Formats: sequence, C-alpha cells, structure tokens
Amino acid sequence: MSELPRLYLAGLRLRKRMVETMKFTHFDEAGNARMVDVGEKADTVREAKARGSIFMSRECLDMVMEGTMKKGDVLGTARIAGIMGAKRTWELIPLCHPLPLSSLAIDFSIKQERCEIEAVCTARTTGKTGVEMEALTGVTAALLTVYDMCKAVDRTMEMGEIRLEHKSGGKSGEFFHPKAVRES
Repeated sequence: MSELPRLYLAGLRLRKRMVETMKFTHFDEAGNARMVDVGEKADTVREAKARGSIFMSRECLDMVMEGTMKKGDVLGTARIAGIMGAKRTWELIPLCHPLPLSSLAIDFSIKQERCEIEAVCTARTTGKTGVEMEALTGVTAALLTVYDMCKAVDRTMEMGEIRLEHKSGGKSGEFFHPKAVRES
C-alpha cells in the first residue's frame, strides 16, 4: 500500500478514536461533522468576552492615537467591523448556529509602553447556545480592521493573544481563562 492511503486510513482511525473517547459534539458516531441539535436545551442568559491585541510601530500607534491615519478613524471603524463580524459569525464558522444577539460591545485600550492596541468583545444573548464564537469573531474582525487601516504605515504589525476570556450561562456554567483580567 502506498504512503498516502496508509496516512488516510490512519487519519480515519484517529478521528474515530477521538469521537469515541472525547465526545466532541460536532461529530456523529461515524466521525462526520454535524450541527449540534440544541432544540431541547433551555433558554438561558449567555455572555462571552474575548480579548486580543495588535502590536505596531510607535509611529503607527501615534498616528492612531492622534487620528491622523489617511483612512480615517481607525478604532471607530474597527469597532463597527467587530460588531458586524460578530453578527455574521454563523456565516463564517460552518457549524455555528445563527443567534439573536441582544448585546455586542467592542472596547479598545491602548498600551503605549508595548505599542499595543487591545480589543475586547462582549457578546450577550438569551438562547440555547453560547456566544463564545461571536465574541472571538468580533475581536478578530476588529483587529483585522486595525491592520487594514494601518498597513500603509506599518506592515510589520502582529495580532495575537486572542482568547476567550470569560463565558457564563448554559449547562457548562462559568469559565474564566487562566490569564483573564477579572473585573471587580
């Protein structure tokens, strides 16, 4: 047997073993992708907060803070892009459910000493499934927009540290990332 079919069969066996042992909800018994049936789940208030950063040159950060970027208001535009991205998560991530979001907020903080702009997206709904993916998509879309609006000045920008910070609601309850910034 050639190498490719052998690798394919090994991959199928691994996928089957993962499905059997880890109980991923987005796979059926045969290991095929599926959308989870949430029809029987109770509606609960669900909230998720995601966080991420973009790092840039001092010159670029100064231009963002001074509002002198040629494309306009970087953070205002990124805020709208993050909200729009979060609202369309179900169209971007194949197995996500469309959700009636009751609240979305994108907030930014500038950390001058690190030449960093941090974005935080908080998403909320009352429904049968969580909003973690919406919060993560919102942060990512916001950061990508900052990159797009600033790339003429600095193509070395780096995005990173994107993570689910906190989630609440649903059967699995509350989660805090170990690096979470807990607010009092």
